[in-house]
Amino acid sequence: MSVDLSKLSRRAVLAGIPLTLAGCGAPSVWADDEMVSRSIYRHDGPPSLSLFTMKNVGTDNGAHSGLMINASQRVIFDPAGTFENPLIAERNDVVFGITPTLLDIYRSYHARSTYYVIEQAAPVSAEAAETALQLAFAAGPVGKARCTYSIAAILNQLPGVAGFRTTLFPDNLQKQFAKMPGVETTEYREYDPDNKDIAMQSFADEIAAEVESLASDR
Repeated sequence: MSVDLSKLSRRAVLAGIPLTLAGCGAPSVWADDEMVSRSIYRHDGPPSLSLFTMKNVGTDNGAHSGLMINASQRVIFDPAGTFENPLIAERNDVVFGITPTLLDIYRSYHARSTYYVIEQAAPVSAEAAETALQLAFAAGPVGKARCTYSIAAILNQLPGVAGFRTTLFPDNLQKQFAKMPGVETTEYREYDPDNKDIAMQSFADEIAAEVESLASDR
């Protein structure tokens, strides 16, 4: 399935490998307890994992990996990623409050004239999803070029999911994830200029409104 995000409005589209990655020189980001508490979002869908692979339009090579985890709350583990905004709660590469709107913004932020996004969503047990969440909390901050490795290390430790080989290459992990039972794949493309800073600025008002709405639901 392929989705051309440019044709829609932003809101409409919108065993046992140790995770010893925190020592790779990445700076720590640690939202305070209050910010995290008001940012928690619980999605009503089944427990699942969604792998994002950002691929170069010209070469078709993967450049970055992210992992959305739907467990007791929905987050995106975005190791060594650049998806950040002062209003979005983050703790060492774990981005909180992944509502449908913020999920659309995450996809759109990465999809542009030079990159497109492959999302692979797979159902997992509640135990596997919650284990992934706790491992993600403990994994960061992840150093540059270690994004895919850190995600593969998490996947390899999950009950009923183990068997992933560690890899530094997003394309390799994408191929492994494609073998998960029940996986559904969606491709997202946009044609905005290749400037993620401008992209994030364009989402500022939408992010502010969504964060305020999420906090008011507490």
